[in-house]
Amino acid sequence: MDYVAPTWLPGGHAQTIWPALFARRQFSTSSPQVRERWHAPDGDFIDVDKQRASSPHRPLIVLFHGLEGSSSSHYAVAFADWAAEQDVNFVLPHFRGCSGELNNGPRAYHSGDHQEIHWILNKLRQEHHQAGGQTMVAAGVSLGGNALMRWAGEHGKEALKSVDAIASICAPLDLTESGRAMGQGVNRQIYTRMFLRSMKPKAMSKLAQHPGLFDAQKLKAARDLYEFDNVFTAPVHGFQNADDYWLKASAKPLMNQIKLPALALNAKNDPFVPMFSLPKQSDVSSSVTLWQPQQGGHVGFAQGTWPGHVRGMPDAVGEWLLKASGVMMNERMAQHG
Repeated sequence: MDYVAPTWLPGGHAQTIWPALFARRQFSTSSPQVRERWHAPDGDFIDVDKQRASSPHRPLIVLFHGLEGSSSSHYAVAFADWAAEQDVNFVLPHFRGCSGELNNGPRAYHSGDHQEIHWILNKLRQEHHQAGGQTMVAAGVSLGGNALMRWAGEHGKEALKSVDAIASICAPLDLTESGRAMGQGVNRQIYTRMFLRSMKPKAMSKLAQHPGLFDAQKLKAARDLYEFDNVFTAPVHGFQNADDYWLKASAKPLMNQIKLPALALNAKNDPFVPMFSLPKQSDVSSSVTLWQPQQGGHVGFAQGTWPGHVRGMPDAVGEWLLKASGVMMNERMAQHG
């Protein structure tokens, strides 16, 4: 992705904040989305939003959202708009507790939740095939991107049974370094406070559902993501502590085992993801393509004149996914056949 930020939007922080709040997200008239509730294997539930293309035979793109994201996040709206324009089926599964209703089980979601990714992709693949569809691709944003890449590394060649190509967008592939960055300076004052503003009440509601799940006073005292993960995310999801969680959930150490077409897009000025922590080509398998533009911020990539728009990134990533899965080539051959 050859991305250059508009001259009126300088710096990684501006390129992160402005697109999320003010940039245009839609250009086409998207189809209405339908919400389904799925029962998880452990008895819990997730909510899944679906946008239909003209035919179930059309390709399907699955988008995994980021930390505290949803189908209303700016990038999700932009991806849904791209899908409508390209006549592609679009699905956004909400991680547990992110659809507006708290899930029932004594857990939430986390950056290395590859078991959840596996269950969701397999269920969607089966549904898509039963409806006559063939091609299915997936993208993950930030936390969702790390979880998706982690899943691909865990499953190697077997991942191709579930999906044809994947992409991660601004994923913190090295959670330890991104976690440290989020606990410092402007990141701590702006982004960490924003995340904790919604994460803490959700955790306390989870404690009300399941008394004794964690120490309430320690959670209330948490001032950064490390402290929050140490009290809640890590122990609730089977990790020893935040250090153990960040180490074991990171996708980067497994990216040399990925065997399906995969794209990792990371801006080098992303405030959440230090440039030095980004994977190099020597860190990943030959199946992985690295896009690392100098600019873009964290899931920003605004384009155009003020106030800008955020359709450029879904356009580029979506086109890459369809090309990698062979769809666009096959459609061009059919048009000229």
